[in-house]
Amino acid sequence: MTARFLITGEALTDIVVEADGSRREHPGGSPLNVAVALSRLGHDAHLLTRIGPDPRGDAIRAHLADSGVHLTSGSSVNDRTSTAEAVLDAHGAATYTFDLVWDPDPSGLPDGVDAVHTSSIAAVMSPGAATVEDVLRRSRDRSTISYDPNARPTLMGDPASVRGQVEANIALSDVVKASDEDVAWLYGTDDLEDVVASWLQQGPSLVVMTRGSEGAVGFNRSGRVQVAPVVVDAVGAGDTFSAGILDALAAKGLLGGEHREQLASLPSDEIATVLRRAAILASITVSRAGANPPWSHELG
Repeated sequence: MTARFLITGEALTDIVVEADGSRREHPGGSPLNVAVALSRLGHDAHLLTRIGPDPRGDAIRAHLADSGVHLTSGSSVNDRTSTAEAVLDAHGAATYTFDLVWDPDPSGLPDGVDAVHTSSIAAVMSPGAATVEDVLRRSRDRSTISYDPNARPTLMGDPASVRGQVEANIALSDVVKASDEDVAWLYGTDDLEDVVASWLQQGPSLVVMTRGSEGAVGFNRSGRVQVAPVVVDAVGAGDTFSAGILDALAAKGLLGGEHREQLASLPSDEIATVLRRAAILASITVSRAGANPPWSHELG
């Protein structure tokens, strides 16, 4: 079943500087990756972001257009396109530098979306985080709200300084997906499943934690469900996992605010089906170079 999505968050240029000084650039940003994956899966994906009229912005526009993603009218600004630079040492360890401005213009948003997704820096970085939160609040009555904290410690700083905003977003959401590394960084604990399960008390209908080689675990009122291991720590794979959850929920007709209660009570075997679908998509992304999710025709 085709669904209509609004994704809000950063689109930027990832710059990788190798130890030998060579450089490569490609479009990036967790929300952008989710929008691309959903569109390639055959959905109607709209992205509210912020990109400039420079060559990097043009490359992002071309990438989105090639994948069928629609840019909202307020997403083009008369300023530079944000960047994230990773400088690799001889051992492959990266030092990150961000040049990021996040003050999106929410004009020209699509009507009648089935779900709204946000993630990562955009959901906690001022001043744009307030705009993101407002979009989620205004959409909640009619749309499923999806959120991935996708922590970026280098930019977010002290986890205590962003934890309140993360939890405010969780409280507005129906579906929350986080990695075990995100949860460990945000809460400084080894009791990761206890943290994720407790999020249900804040409002979500379904919470999911990916655990890399240990698989993924989901929680709703029906209890705890674990699926087989899948590697989701490669570039973009976690974002494809988020898109896979939404794609699977769309196939089950569970998107939209009117299905909130049904989603909260979804039987464990159906949750397992949703997570396996997401895991398959993430594993395909892992097998490729960069954040390159599959097209629908590649899934057989």
